[in-house]
Amino acid sequence: QVRLVESGGGLVQPGGSLRLSCAASGNIRSIQTVGWYRQSQRELVATVTSGGSTSCADFVKGRFTISRVYANNTVYLQMNSLVPEDTAVYYCNARIRTSSGFTGNYWGQGTQVTVSS
Repeated sequence: QVRLVESGGGLVQPGGSLRLSCAASGNIRSIQTVGWYRQSQRELVATVTSGGSTSCADFVKGRFTISRVYANNTVYLQMNSLVPEDTAVYYCNARIRTSSGFTGNYWGQGTQVTVSS
């Protein structure tokens, strides 16, 4: 079984920062592209490929940074200069190849980010 667990959400004032984590565990052979999404349309926020190439949506460019640590199968989303419009549940999605050879897309349970004064 493969599991994705997000953490790091919370309540922050406008202009503040949060760092979200997405940790993958289980029978993992390799992790390909990982993306952060936010509700309600599951809009794409940022992605990082297996080779480390990153991209961010225009509405977060210059404020959010995605990164990954291969050693512990974790992807981070550093969010700076947060605004109320960033309030959402943030989800992690990863394309993972398991030890048995199966490749599929996995979702975490989500972590709530609330930006409010």
